[in-house]
Amino acid sequence: MRAMIFAAGLGTRLRPFTDHHPKALAQVNNKSLLQRNIEYLRFAGVSEIIINVHHFAGQITGFLEANDNFGCKILISRETEELLETGGGLKKASWFFNDGQPFLVMNVDILTNLNIPAFKKFHELHDPLVSLAVTDRASSRNFLFNGEGQLCGWKNSMSRQERISLPSEDYISKAFSGIQMINPRIFPLIEEQGKFSLVDLYLRLAGNHPILAYDHSGDILVDVGKPEMILLAEKQFS
Repeated sequence: MRAMIFAAGLGTRLRPFTDHHPKALAQVNNKSLLQRNIEYLRFAGVSEIIINVHHFAGQITGFLEANDNFGCKILISRETEELLETGGGLKKASWFFNDGQPFLVMNVDILTNLNIPAFKKFHELHDPLVSLAVTDRASSRNFLFNGEGQLCGWKNSMSRQERISLPSEDYISKAFSGIQMINPRIFPLIEEQGKFSLVDLYLRLAGNHPILAYDHSGDILVDVGKPEMILLAEKQFS
């Protein structure tokens, strides 16, 4: 299986570290987020990974070269001129996913013990366009699903902004884990250009294409987006 790690972001919430380094190289118990997730993917059977880079890109590529890519085949998608966000970043790297097989995409600042083989099995069984890893954890921004687990919309409980793509009598709110299994048939459906969010893409497609929730509540999941979350992650990941 192939995978993509989003590592191009500015990581502004991790300042002051990210004033001089990419967030991918922030450390949890003396091991970088990037190394942890490469090893996590490799343990789950992923041997080919593409990583997008922008902010302090040279530090990331140098780190990988110095460690022989941690035993994986790793390619780099450079977003030199402009940070393309998640949707634009995936579109730019679409050439990598030319084997017709489902692939996994995750944010570099997510640490989890989600069972990837089980996630892949769910995706292959139901064959949606996208399977979204979600949990019941508290979040101000949530995807909305119907009783069948189909993506219907998105809601920000702080701003009260709501976007509905597929009307339903009741909505089940779930927090996105920053991990998704994607079928490559999504690429011909991408009309967006330049930088754009995968969330926006999914909401546009959800009315006509199956995008399903994969609930892994109960697994460990730490969004290492803020300095204080590093302390939490260090209690969960040795």
